[in-house]
Amino acid sequence: MSNEISRRHLLLGSAASLAPALLGLDLANAQTPSGVLRVGMTVAAVPASNGIPDQGGEGARFMNVTLYDQLVAWDLARADKPASLMPCLATSWNADAANPKRWHFKLREGVKFHDGHVLTSDDLVFSFDRAFKRDAPWFDQRAYSQALPQIPGVVAWGAEGPLGFWVETATVDGTLPYALTWMGVVHRGAWEAAGKDWSAYNNKAVGTGPWKLESYSQRERAVLVRNDAYWNKARIPKAAKLVLMPIPDANARVAALRSGQVDFIEAPAPDTVPSLRAAGFQVISNVYPHNWTWFLAQVPGSPWNDVRVRKAANLGIDRASLKTLLGGMMVEGQGIVPAGHPWYGKPTFQLTHDPDAARKLMAEAGFGPRNRLKTKVAISSSGSGQMQPLAMNEFIQQSLGEIGIDVEFEVFEWQALIEAWKAGAGAPNCRGCMALNISQGPFDPFRAFARILQTNMASPAGVNWSKFSDPELDKIFAQIQTETSAAKQDALLSQVHGQVVDRALFLFAAHDMNPRALSPKVKGFVQAQSWFQDLTPISVG
Repeated sequence: MSNEISRRHLLLGSAASLAPALLGLDLANAQTPSGVLRVGMTVAAVPASNGIPDQGGEGARFMNVTLYDQLVAWDLARADKPASLMPCLATSWNADAANPKRWHFKLREGVKFHDGHVLTSDDLVFSFDRAFKRDAPWFDQRAYSQALPQIPGVVAWGAEGPLGFWVETATVDGTLPYALTWMGVVHRGAWEAAGKDWSAYNNKAVGTGPWKLESYSQRERAVLVRNDAYWNKARIPKAAKLVLMPIPDANARVAALRSGQVDFIEAPAPDTVPSLRAAGFQVISNVYPHNWTWFLAQVPGSPWNDVRVRKAANLGIDRASLKTLLGGMMVEGQGIVPAGHPWYGKPTFQLTHDPDAARKLMAEAGFGPRNRLKTKVAISSSGSGQMQPLAMNEFIQQSLGEIGIDVEFEVFEWQALIEAWKAGAGAPNCRGCMALNISQGPFDPFRAFARILQTNMASPAGVNWSKFSDPELDKIFAQIQTETSAAKQDALLSQVHGQVVDRALFLFAAHDMNPRALSPKVKGFVQAQSWFQDLTPISVG
C-alpha cells in the first residue's frame, strides 16, 4: 500500500515554518527571558479558563490543573507507574455507610484563592450550582456541557459545616472520586468581580492552583504566572511564567520549537522525531490510558449495524504499518485497553491484518466490487489525544478502500468534534457521519466502558455516540457500579471487554505513546502515565 497521501501530513517542509504566522500567532513576541515556559498546544484555541475547560484532556491539562485545584487530584510525580488518586482540596473522602449514593468530603483548611478569599464549603456549593443547577443565577451552560460527560450522575450536593461537603449521585457510583478530578473549584466573589458574566470571567479567572492568570486571548495565548502563595509548598512552580499557545499544525509546532519560539510542544510530527533528537531536543513518551478508535453508529440506516462489516473494517487495517508511519509512537490497537490489562479479558476475535478475510466478510454482508460500501466519518484536524489525525485517518481510508469500503471525511475543528460526539449519531451537527474518530481515556470503569456503551448514556445524558444498546450488558454495568471488590469488578470488566472486541463495536486502531518534544533548556519534567501532567517542577534555562 502507498503511504504517500498520509505521509504528506508528517513531513516538515518550508511552508510549515510559515504556519504560525498564517495562524495569526505572534510567536516572536512570545520569546521571553529564561524562567518562562512556552508551550505549543495542539488545539486551535486556548481552552476556557473557567475551571471546567473545553478542548478535552488538553484543556484540563493546561487550564484546569494549572489555575485550579480539584477536590481529588492525580498524583503525577512518577513516570514508572500509572497515576493514582491523591487528596487535593479534600483531605479525605468516603461513601456514606447508610446511603452509599452519598459521598462526604473533608476540606483542606486555610486554602486561599488567588484573590485572597479563603476556601469554605460554600465555594463547593457554588461550584456545583454553576455546573449543574439550571435555575441558579450563576448557572453556566458552557461549564455544564463540559461537566456532564465527566460527572453525569450528580443529583444533589451541600455543605456540612465550613469544611465539610457532600455529593449524591443517582445510583451508587464508586468512580465519583475519579470524575471529580475534572472539576476546578471557583468562588462567587470572583464571578461577581467579572460582572456576573462567565464569558468575561475567562479574562479574570481566579482559582486556588499553583498558577495565576495574567492574561487571556482565546485565539492567541494565555499567560499564567507563578503563585508564590500556593498552599502546597512542594508544588510552587519553578518557572516564573507559563505561556500557552494554540498551534494545531504539527509541523508548525516543530518549527516553533526549532526556532526557539516555544520550549515544549505536544505531539511532534513523527517524521521529525529523529532529527529533533539529533539536534539535541528531548523527545519524551510514555504509555497512558488511551485508545484511538472510530465510534461506529448503530442507528437506522448505518452500515455499521452489521457485525460482519465492523469485523471486516477491523481486519482491513494494517496496524503494523500504521505504527511505522508514526515512527513507532503507538501501540497497535487491541481493544479499548491493550492486551495484558486487567480488563482485557479473553476475546476470540483477533485484531490482525487479514484483507482476504475482510473481503470475504464484506461479500457475506452483500458488498463487492460493483457494490462498494460508502460511508462518511467525522474526524478532527488536531486535538488532545488525537495523535496525528489527518495522516492516520488517510492511512485507514486507503486500507479500507482495499477491502471495498469507500470513506469520505468530514473534518471538524477539535471542539466542534467534541460537540458532535456529545450530540450523538444522527444529530444535525454530525453532518450525516456514520462514524466518528475520537480518542478516549479509559481511566476507570465508567470512562472506559459505561459512558460510551450503556443505553442510558446516549445523548444528552452521556457520550454513547453510537447509540449502542444491549440490556444484558447494561445489567453488568449496574453490577460493576455497585461492586466494592476490585477483583470482582475486574472480572466483570473483562467480560465486557471480551464482548466489545468480539462484536467489533469500534474500529480499534491505536493506543498512543503521548510524545512531547522539549527544548534542551527544559529541566525537571516527569511525564506521568496520565492525560494530566504537572508542569510545576519544570525550570527553563
